Amino acid sequence: MKKLSILLLAFVALTGFNSCTSDDDVVFIAQPDPEGIAFINTFSSQYILTTATAENTVERFVWNEIDLEVPTNINYDVLASTSAEMADPVLLGSTAGTNLAVKVKQLMSLAEDAGIDNDPATEAPNTGTLYVQVVATAGTGGEMVHASEVQALNILIPETAGEEEEVFLNFFLVGDATAAGWNPDNNNTPLFRDGENEDLFHFTGRFDGSGDKEGFKLLEILGQWQPQWGLDNGTLSNSTILGGDPSAFPVDADGYYTLTVNVDDMTYSFETYDESSAATYGSIGLIGPAQAGGWDADTDMTQQEFDPHIWFINDIELGDGEFKFRADDDWADNWGAASDALSGKANYGAGDNMVAQAGVYDIWFNDITGRYILIPQGEE
Repeated sequence: MKKLSILLLAFVALTGFNSCTSDDDVVFIAQPDPEGIAFINTFSSQYILTTATAENTVERFVWNEIDLEVPTNINYDVLASTSAEMADPVLLGSTAGTNLAVKVKQLMSLAEDAGIDNDPATEAPNTGTLYVQVVATAGTGGEMVHASEVQALNILIPETAGEEEEVFLNFFLVGDATAAGWNPDNNNTPLFRDGENEDLFHFTGRFDGSGDKEGFKLLEILGQWQPQWGLDNGTLSNSTILGGDPSAFPVDADGYYTLTVNVDDMTYSFETYDESSAATYGSIGLIGPAQAGGWDADTDMTQQEFDPHIWFINDIELGDGEFKFRADDDWADNWGAASDALSGKANYGAGDNMVAQAGVYDIWFNDITGRYILIPQGEE
């Protein structure tokens, strides 16, 4: 009886071993997607590249997701080349998603290889064509399974003999949960661009989510509905990626929230904020030699009716020089930072001063967070 039990146990173990061996030997064969892969974003007729906008996104390439009918990892590489045959391609980026943001500086580097420059003293042209392609690879070995058609990009590098003005991305709030309502040109409140990371934006303030309010979206250009940013099934997206309008960010109730947006990794957060301990000031102004009153008199800002912690002044002319913010025409409450950036965070009670360059600006300030932004308006 004991021998029979031992034989039975051995048979069961052997059967289990064979079953595991059979499972490990299963081979999945990837089947090409009959739809293939293709870019689905709208391409511009011409892409203008400047050193001033080097860190800006020049295009967000978007393509369709492929289905190989097997459980395998799929990766997408966006390649660029100076030739239509995609000779010696350069990798612009790699992702498991279906879109990739490419910065101006990446195409400028390739344009240099193509012999395109903006120096009027050289014989090199300042226009030309670059080529891009998206390639799908599968599995750990990275075997190519699909490649899109090659897309031509017409490039212009404006000739210039002087220093270029740096241009930054801006975001403005629009929607029935915001001060501007659904009007895209109503002195819309901007988000505050981070002083050290121009892809990161902050805003802490009131959003009205009462009743049946739809919420809010973000606009890049005042007075224009496109490009607009919002949500696609709960994920940060924009009209360029979607080929249509995104849905609004919902707001559960009237109250204060902190919104952060990162356009580099396409993420956002929106969380409630307790402002009950925040001071409310009668006035806030700019002071310092960058504005007309020097260190003797403030130039007062306007307090927003929708949110008393948001302050703004439009079309103010500044000179080269220092400035900071202070409340109630007194030094008891003031904010400053050692920075010459157009946006950043001024620290309460700090002895440091911001430094402005001469120009005309819209200036916004948040007395809860100390964040500020100067938006150039050009010469009057």
